[in-house]
Amino acid sequence: MTAAHVEVLVEEPSSEAALQILLPRILGETSFAVYQHQCKDQLLKQLPQRLKGYQAWLPDKHRIIVIVDRDDDNCMVLKQRLESITHKAGLTTRANGEVVQVVNRIAIEELEAWFFGDWDAVCAAYPKVSPTIPSRVKFRDPDAIGGGTWEAFERVLKSAGYFRTGLRKIEAARAVATHMQPERNTSRSFITLRNALAEMAT
Repeated sequence: MTAAHVEVLVEEPSSEAALQILLPRILGETSFAVYQHQCKDQLLKQLPQRLKGYQAWLPDKHRIIVIVDRDDDNCMVLKQRLESITHKAGLTTRANGEVVQVVNRIAIEELEAWFFGDWDAVCAAYPKVSPTIPSRVKFRDPDAIGGGTWEAFERVLKSAGYFRTGLRKIEAARAVATHMQPERNTSRSFITLRNALAEMAT
């Protein structure tokens, strides 16, 4: 599934900020473009028409990745919704075609789970943060942090003296992503995305 170019659709600016830094480390020489939306609802609303537009011109060696947060949705139901939208647009996924044009991926529960999955990167960006956070029971599984991942991330940073007036998500995404090493991330949802991207890398 090697690609000459990858189009990445994400739901918010902080995801774009992180991926602009991370994607070159995974894709190598494969070119890419990241397109942000203002929220998950906007992405899902615009996705059918956007994918139909891609279907009309997508070159053979171009691939599309759609990334949304699970939030409170059922993961399987959300994934099926994305797959259904893709197939109705006339594009193929692993579920319905040998040539994979679109890969749908879900961040569980949110982008910040990927930050918990590479805590060394968080500590490098914010040195006053405790390095032992991942050893605490509620943080051991980045994809199972309850009560909202970004809220948990904000609380940890605030307790270390950062973002006292509230988490600035784009700023934090850029700061942490700068230090992230994709191969060491322990978030299962990040690993799934990384593996799909690695298949496209040249």
